[in-house]
Amino acid sequence: MVELLLIQILLLNLPVGSEFKLYLITEFERLKTNEAYQYKIEWSATRLLSKVNYVVHTDAIKKCIVPTLTEKQKQFVYAEEADVLNVALFGMTAKEWRDKNPNLKGNIRDYTDLLHLVILNNLQNTKAELIEEKVPQRERPIRLNDSARRQMEALKDNKSLKDLELLQKQVNENN
Repeated sequence: MVELLLIQILLLNLPVGSEFKLYLITEFERLKTNEAYQYKIEWSATRLLSKVNYVVHTDAIKKCIVPTLTEKQKQFVYAEEADVLNVALFGMTAKEWRDKNPNLKGNIRDYTDLLHLVILNNLQNTKAELIEEKVPQRERPIRLNDSARRQMEALKDNKSLKDLELLQKQVNENN
């Protein structure tokens, strides 16, 4: 509302007092600050979903894969296994995403939508089970990608997911 009023005044060059213009500009800046804060809340809510189950995934790695590795291999195993999920869901590794987005901080998971985070959450559990069942690493990405595709198809128009997105939007608008 304030944005629209400010734009109309500026575009139409309406005669208004300097105090009112200052009020509008101050209010506009406050709204922009609030919008940035809401974005942070939205990011936290969606990102937290995938972080919760990451523990299940890393525990399976620690229990089933790490004991079989050399010290040098242990340095990279968690990143490599996380990239299996990234490739299965997003079609690229974390490094490939960073190379394509050098000005963005964080990682691909920080910038994805709720649908992909729900699928990522599910894939982390699936991957933990595949690791515990000793499914070979070369087979895990194929199974995970198949699962991601099935979930994407099943969830893309899911009413409950749409309701969750709407609820998230309402919470963000009220904060």
